Amino acid sequence: MRIVFLVALLGGAVFYSYVAFIDLSFFNQRGRPGAGFFPRIVGVAMVVLVLWAMVDALRDRRAAATNGFHDGLGDTGSGWQDAAKLVLLALTYAVLLRIFGGFVSTIIYLGLALSVLNPGRHLQNALVAVIMPIVVYLLFDRLLNASMPPALIDLPF
Repeated sequence: MRIVFLVALLGGAVFYSYVAFIDLSFFNQRGRPGAGFFPRIVGVAMVVLVLWAMVDALRDRRAAATNGFHDGLGDTGSGWQDAAKLVLLALTYAVLLRIFGGFVSTIIYLGLALSVLNPGRHLQNALVAVIMPIVVYLLFDRLLNASMPPALIDLPF
């Protein structure tokens, strides 16, 4: 379940960073730090730290799968492949945010990320991939009146 939480947290961190980089200016007209200065720093730090936590969680999971033996040196093969997949998924999510908007791209991202990182649990992955974006949409768009990122391609729903 730690992997599922971290995948959802990575999605939130990428979403936060996307908004900080697209909607907020880094400097104001006078050349001073603008509204996007600290959110950009925080967003990038969040993405890096969550990726680091995910690599650590994947390494721990792999060590537990090999009878609990873990020498502290880390995996040289599959751990790095998992980390590369996570980076690719995060970049894909950033692109999907621009094309499909926040709601649809979050469902796609969570579905892909959970199918890669939590294999074999199709029902759990599908439920998390659909329920999490619905909750975020209801919280931000309806309750807090903060809009989700707009889409370049408007979908009929």
